[in-house]
Amino acid sequence: MLICLGAAVLIASVQWRNISSAWVVNAHKSSASPPLAPSLPPSRATAVRLVVDLSDRRVYLYKKNKLRTSYPLAIGQPGWETPTGNFKVLQMDKNPAWQHPITGSIVSPGPDSPLGKRWIGFWSNDKSLIGFHGTNEEALIGKAVSHGCLRMRNQDVIALYSQIGLGTPVKVQP
Repeated sequence: MLICLGAAVLIASVQWRNISSAWVVNAHKSSASPPLAPSLPPSRATAVRLVVDLSDRRVYLYKKNKLRTSYPLAIGQPGWETPTGNFKVLQMDKNPAWQHPITGSIVSPGPDSPLGKRWIGFWSNDKSLIGFHGTNEEALIGKAVSHGCLRMRNQDVIALYSQIGLGTPVKVQP
């Protein structure tokens, strides 16, 4: 399970090369460390990059240093700001479930999931994770309402997910 900085916990398992690992991360401490995600080959990882501009609340997708598309975002609210800096995509999951960080209740994947249809994690502090994810409240896109994550329309996060991979650089700027 992964937490979107106190807002949402993603139930996920990572599988590659016939290895399956699951971990739990909550707002206070991790019960296990997430496995290191495999990296893309250097040529592929640098061919695609993401730039998040918090001031205009958009993510820009570049391929070979050429802007290909951009998508609107909801960003972290005051007190729960989205972290800035240079990161890499660490995790990707389809149809994530959500666990309430306080009550522990689980919302299965589907139309009621606050994480929408995709999860793309790029930041971790060993307690919490931040990433791009869909939402069940698309009217909030463009606002500062999250607990640090970058919410996207489901159709947009699905499109973004299909164009990137583990290791894709992510730059988040103010």
